[in-house]
Amino acid sequence: MPLSLPIFGRISRIVDTMGVEAYVIGGYVRDYYLGRRCTDIDVVVVGSGIEVARALAREVGTNVTVFKRFGTAMLHADGLEVEFVGARKESYSPDSRKPAVEEGTLRDDQLRRDFTINALAWSLNGTTFGQLVDPFGGMADLEACIIRTPCDPDVTFSDDPLRMMRAVRFATQLGFDIAPETFEAIERNRERIGIVSRERIITEINKMVASPVPSIGFDLMDRTGLLPLVFPELSRLKGVERRGVHAHKDNFVHTLMVLDNVARQSDNLWLRWAAILHDIGKPATKAYLPAVGWTFHGHEVVGARMVPEIFRRMKLPLNEHMKYVRKLVSLHLRPIILSEDAVTDSAVRRLLFEAGDDIDDLMTLCEADITSGDERKVKRYLKNFAIVRRKLREIEEKDRVRNFQPPVTGELIMATYGIPPGRVVGEIKEEIKEAILDGRIANDYDQAYAMMEELARQHGLTRKS
Repeated sequence: MPLSLPIFGRISRIVDTMGVEAYVIGGYVRDYYLGRRCTDIDVVVVGSGIEVARALAREVGTNVTVFKRFGTAMLHADGLEVEFVGARKESYSPDSRKPAVEEGTLRDDQLRRDFTINALAWSLNGTTFGQLVDPFGGMADLEACIIRTPCDPDVTFSDDPLRMMRAVRFATQLGFDIAPETFEAIERNRERIGIVSRERIITEINKMVASPVPSIGFDLMDRTGLLPLVFPELSRLKGVERRGVHAHKDNFVHTLMVLDNVARQSDNLWLRWAAILHDIGKPATKAYLPAVGWTFHGHEVVGARMVPEIFRRMKLPLNEHMKYVRKLVSLHLRPIILSEDAVTDSAVRRLLFEAGDDIDDLMTLCEADITSGDERKVKRYLKNFAIVRRKLREIEEKDRVRNFQPPVTGELIMATYGIPPGRVVGEIKEEIKEAILDGRIANDYDQAYAMMEELARQHGLTRKS
């Protein structure tokens, strides 16, 4: 029974006593039929949703949060978040996605929903309790795995352009197709996305990135024409250029393959963003050399520099997550280079030092970056990466260089020789760090201190008396 939770019985008694109609609507109903867990319940009341919410809050002994401006109220009970709203109909002006709202019927409220699968409703009233109200064929669309609007899709997307991103997001999350007429309406109305805030857009993109197969979303954005409008840097990766016998791979297609590879290994949203951005510097570094073909030298450096601006423009957080993504983009070629060459202890120490605690994520990204259609080549790379991983473990156990700080600090140098901060202090610290990473001395205080004394003599420093 879909309405077996005690909360539904309570609401039913309240609305019958008040003499109003009420319905569970939207995502909770949709997810019930899809077998997906959902703890957010939307209840539409033909009347005052706020009054029903207040009555329920009194009965269960909890607080209610009222948003009078929007005519909604929300409370928490039995581990659920329940939001109430009065049934309404909406009208939009061309330059805004904020509607004018007036009271309406259940059908009006269902008609304003973005997609038929989100317009499904269950009655909460006693005589019709649990009955499905589905005027727009939402159940048929659920069974057919189709995203479709309940009314004219041109009106739906022109009124609220964010719904175009939501169509792509639901198709990505659920593995559904977008109905042809709905898809074509997104193409026609794509320029309207310009009136939507970056914050709302990135919320939808992040839900796509977190989906089981995130490439679906970016492919749909590309095919509908939304991608160059909301993520131009990614769109610029598209295409293959040929000169004579030389052609480079389509870096957009490659990036989506890497993203899906990472998604199969990790739920880490920011590791997935590193996959999206790992080759973002390639268009700016593309060059053709007749002797070797197409090159993208330094694209990891250019890409890492692009990360902060992309995060800023797209309203992604400018915090440790951004720094993490920038680091992985900057380092993503290093394990590949190590896997092709003889793996020296010194090179492994430097990689461990620079990657720190993110070394395992970096290796996951690099293994995902192997998308060649040549199975022998893939096996060779993965075998070499296994060697690199083993060497990383051995060096870390022996030398403890992950996140290490040189045993001799600048403060110790200044105190020992009575000198102020300056170039000499930095040079001594850097020499000691390089000696440890090269393996010339151990990551050990006594050896580092002895080297400090030798370097100090070379600089003409004497101990402070």
